[in-house]
Amino acid sequence: MTDPKTFEPFASSLLGRAFGGRRVLVTGHTGFKGSWLCEWLLALGARVTGLGLVPETSPALFDQLGLTGRIEHVLSDVRDPERVKALVEQTQPEFVFHLAAQPLVRRSYREPVATYQTNLMGTIHLLEALRSLNASCAAVFATTDKVYENQERTIGYCEDDRLGGFDPYSSSKAAAEIAIAAWRNSFFANHPVRIASARAGNVIGGGDWAEDRIVPDCIRALRAGQAVPVRNRISTRPWQHVLEPLSGYLWLAAVLDNVARASHPTGHFTSAFNFGPLDSNRTVAELVQEVLKSWPGTWEDRSDPNAVHESNWLELRTDKAGALLGWKAVWGFADAVRHTVGWYRAADSLCEPKDFRKLTLSQIEAYCCSAHERKIAWASA
Repeated sequence: MTDPKTFEPFASSLLGRAFGGRRVLVTGHTGFKGSWLCEWLLALGARVTGLGLVPETSPALFDQLGLTGRIEHVLSDVRDPERVKALVEQTQPEFVFHLAAQPLVRRSYREPVATYQTNLMGTIHLLEALRSLNASCAAVFATTDKVYENQERTIGYCEDDRLGGFDPYSSSKAAAEIAIAAWRNSFFANHPVRIASARAGNVIGGGDWAEDRIVPDCIRALRAGQAVPVRNRISTRPWQHVLEPLSGYLWLAAVLDNVARASHPTGHFTSAFNFGPLDSNRTVAELVQEVLKSWPGTWEDRSDPNAVHESNWLELRTDKAGALLGWKAVWGFADAVRHTVGWYRAADSLCEPKDFRKLTLSQIEAYCCSAHERKIAWASA
């Protein structure tokens, strides 16, 4: 194990030196992934501004962590171009992480227009706002692994594979990727703002309370002493702990910032990157069975032959992130599930934000220490 006296995962780490004291704008900061990112950025010493909506769930990780009073918390909508532009001009961010999205496939069938307005036009509004910056800024736009034209193949998708999308959610995200590339080529080629996009697999982790996601469904059922309802037991996904893609986003932004400050060409990095799991895809049934190892219970098949289409097989290749960024996933499937369930079980006895922060930071620190032991680039001392 790493000696804590010789490895400090936050302020003195490479990420700490990259983000400490720097101005960071996070859109979608009130969501599950955004809340984890804000907590990590605060630990690194960043000055965080968040733009997002009121959390949709109760409980919500954003509220559990007490983030309202610890960052510059701005309630606004990325669908409002004037508000987005005003906030960018006001904060003059040195880093931007665009996470704001309508992230649910099944909801996109119910609300296709709103999904496109948020996922595509919200992205374009931020791109337009960033054009007004005259100072150095590294921006990472998070999309999804579902941007690829999924042919249900067992070979993982890489960044230059064809984009597509069967449903409104995935197609809106593919459209956002096309817009990001178009704006980057048209307006940011010789601009101080450098833009990359990030495509991550299905994330799991403590504090996700969303509808229509398998881990929150598991936790709600297990808490109630009921069988876990499973809709698509044979579907496979690139499951990974939420800290995996977040480490990729942070390191990609830090590299963009570093190469620009060193006056090196940024072309290889101002592009799309996949961030996927350490080991191979697993089915939904395998995920539920792994959850039940840490929280005993039962599950039942709730497959619906009339359900809306969702992909059966989806896998990512992360060769590019490994080759250009030195990025690798840290926790395998079993560890990712164990830490996820451990967070929920520990949270059952907590009520104060300081306790949720302690729990969450302990997992971030454990993840950083594991990355350091594996000699992954961003976790170097």
